[in-house]
Amino acid sequence: MITLFAAESANEAWQQAAQRFREGDGIRNQQSRAGDTLELIHAAFCINDPRQRWVVSRCPAMNPAFAIAEIVWILMGRHDAAFLGYWNKRVQKFTDDTPNLYGAYGYRLRTHFGFDQIARGYSVLHENPKTRQVVLQIWDARSDLPAQDGQPRSEDIPCNVVSLLKVRDGQLEWMQILRSNDVFLGIPHNFVQFTYLQEILAGWLGLRVGTYNQISDSLHVYDSDREKIESSLPIEVDANSDDIALPKELSEKCFAELSHRIDDFISEELNESAHMKAAKWREAPRPFQNLLLLLAGEAARKRGWISLSYDIMALNTNRALVQLWQRWLDRLNHKV
Repeated sequence: MITLFAAESANEAWQQAAQRFREGDGIRNQQSRAGDTLELIHAAFCINDPRQRWVVSRCPAMNPAFAIAEIVWILMGRHDAAFLGYWNKRVQKFTDDTPNLYGAYGYRLRTHFGFDQIARGYSVLHENPKTRQVVLQIWDARSDLPAQDGQPRSEDIPCNVVSLLKVRDGQLEWMQILRSNDVFLGIPHNFVQFTYLQEILAGWLGLRVGTYNQISDSLHVYDSDREKIESSLPIEVDANSDDIALPKELSEKCFAELSHRIDDFISEELNESAHMKAAKWREAPRPFQNLLLLLAGEAARKRGWISLSYDIMALNTNRALVQLWQRWLDRLNHKV
């Protein structure tokens, strides 16, 4: 039987799942190679407004700069670990001692199978919006099925399997299928990753954003995160006010520029003056300016330029991003 968590926003849907694990109804103990878990099999999520994509109630708070950098990384089809590792050092544990990530979603979607699935999916839906055949494949059985002795082929086997896209009633509907889904670490980022892709492609197609739906075949919480789930209680969430849906040419230009500026932020040669220059992108649509400002603010903080980080974030007009960043700072300050 499928268990459904349906809500207007990602934060509300996530809280429903977290509450289910607190109550323990239908939850089983399940061992895994990464440790013991509590597991709910065959879970589903439905988010009516995918633009409200941020799980703000998670405690400790998520790093929004890492999540945004990952979106750019995915859309650009990158798989270099250094791009993400600057924002989250834990990325390095999944590299298999190589400079690239084995299961990088963007690379899988845009290069791995020998053609660009995102571009093809856009073209197909543009020409034939009634089709039911647009399936974006991440899982590759040739390289992802375990070896015959049952051992995994890599530390970075994709948890996301496929994306199913449909155009109905002038909206882009999205179904995401996951073989394995960590409530604490995975879901908050999965919601961000694929609702952004949904909104981006809706903009390319000139459509409204429909519902975001997700099947998590193994929804689980590791024993080490059980107390965090217990402490992640509902809070008042500031709404995301930005709309990043743009025509394809302009959208791709904006994301390419974001990728270039992130490369600037992670450069070891960057000084404060050059950093502030890279943070200013006046000709960009306001939502893209806000994404850049959050990245720039966090990059400045990581370099110890605390005053500069606050000056940069003071320019951000998206209250949702400001709230996320402030909660991230509160987490870091509490740790110190």
